Amino acid sequence: MRAPLPTGETKKPIVYVIDDDQSVRNALEDLLTSVDLNVISFGSTKAFLDHGLADAPACLVLDIRMPGQSGLDFQREMTRLGFRLPIIFITGHGDIEMSVRAMKDGAIEFLTKPFRDQDLLDAIHQGIRKDTLRRAEDEVTAELRERRLGLTAGEQDVMRLVVRGLLNKQIAADLGVSEVTVKVRRGQVMRKMQAGTLADLIRIWDRLAE
Repeated sequence: MRAPLPTGETKKPIVYVIDDDQSVRNALEDLLTSVDLNVISFGSTKAFLDHGLADAPACLVLDIRMPGQSGLDFQREMTRLGFRLPIIFITGHGDIEMSVRAMKDGAIEFLTKPFRDQDLLDAIHQGIRKDTLRRAEDEVTAELRERRLGLTAGEQDVMRLVVRGLLNKQIAADLGVSEVTVKVRRGQVMRKMQAGTLADLIRIWDRLAE
């Protein structure tokens, strides 16, 4: 196995490989490092879970048939554990039923050995792009949550009613405050949430509700 990358100390993309066959792991490590990709390989799903994930865009190349827990079962366990890595399955004994299940559960590719190196590399680059975008989206959502935490309780009430399309007068009646108070709180909401328009605020609200 290549030297582990310290968690949180790199943003360079990483390819994780899980395959119980040492020769396959060695071959994949040689291929991926030859195109300047960081790779960390494991002989079991347990070893992967014990290692943990680095803070970097990544994808997982996963053998579908292994002793004990299969790759397909591990795919579902990852979902249960909250892992959202794009998965590329590789197998020497694949069938249509397996590939359908894998893709239905979110895998981005299902490659049957022997496969073309370029097909694997293309899938890996697709997975890394997908995870990079997902991480960027998560960062934006986290920032929006922080902004919302900066709202007072009254401002959050106004925001909730504004995005429902209520007018200031209606919001004032609903909350039992003056219309002037609603206008002030509404202005604060727009400023703190950095929303230039009502449409912006609605998009922010919808995103936080996802």
